[in-house]
Amino acid sequence: MRIWDLHCHLSAVEGDTPGERIDTLLRYADRMGIERICVFMGTQWKHDPLPEDFRHQNDEVLTAIRGREDRAFGFVYLNPKYLQESLAELDRCVRDGPMVGVKLWVAQRCNTPAVEAIFARAGDLKAVVYQHTWLKIGGAPAYSGGGNLPGESTPQELAEVAIRHPNVRLICGHTGGDWEPGIRAIRACPHVSAGIGGSHPTRGIVEMAVRELGAERVIYGSDAGGRSYASQLAKVIGADISEPEKTLILGGNLQRLLRPILKQKGISL
Repeated sequence: MRIWDLHCHLSAVEGDTPGERIDTLLRYADRMGIERICVFMGTQWKHDPLPEDFRHQNDEVLTAIRGREDRAFGFVYLNPKYLQESLAELDRCVRDGPMVGVKLWVAQRCNTPAVEAIFARAGDLKAVVYQHTWLKIGGAPAYSGGGNLPGESTPQELAEVAIRHPNVRLICGHTGGDWEPGIRAIRACPHVSAGIGGSHPTRGIVEMAVRELGAERVIYGSDAGGRSYASQLAKVIGADISEPEKTLILGGNLQRLLRPILKQKGISL
């Protein structure tokens, strides 16, 4: 199988520089038979980054993927609260640079007016948009008594976006965290895929996603270095689905989504 990992980070990875950190990621990827990885965000994250912060993080990703274009792709990290700066960064890194997608995290809910221009511009550029989504009910200390962060999107909100942007290639990150309602929330949106990375390797996630969405809308990602490649691959390899379905999830679907922008950039699959 040609395994492509949708979801990797430079944080929580050994190495002093972005280049050293991505080499660590690729070294472990080689052990797991992973051909290519997608990298989001830099070495230190902020929930609500200023323009100089997200530009710095994107510079770190650009540095990391330079010279490793045959193994790694970059997604540009944006904060819709700073719309004009985000659109300029989208142009810098995707239109005029090597990046192939957009990463939106927790600064602004995806269904707010500020984000509309980013989705539209991404569609014009044929860029894939990975939107972090979660349905939180717990009380982990980082979340001030439980529930989503103020700007953290839900799968239901991404489904609203999908209706307004039928031509944008959208990925629902983490399958919504609480994966059963998350999968159902995007079921009626055929151009929204479920990114299954970054949760515990719970039995049944992949099977339900395939049953409800079809294997063509399910995409493997690890969330490394916050998660291991092996645990996240196990969700797919150990799933009670067919081998052709596993092949799609582990690489075929991501290759299909990225093919238009890669062709536009002259990058061969």
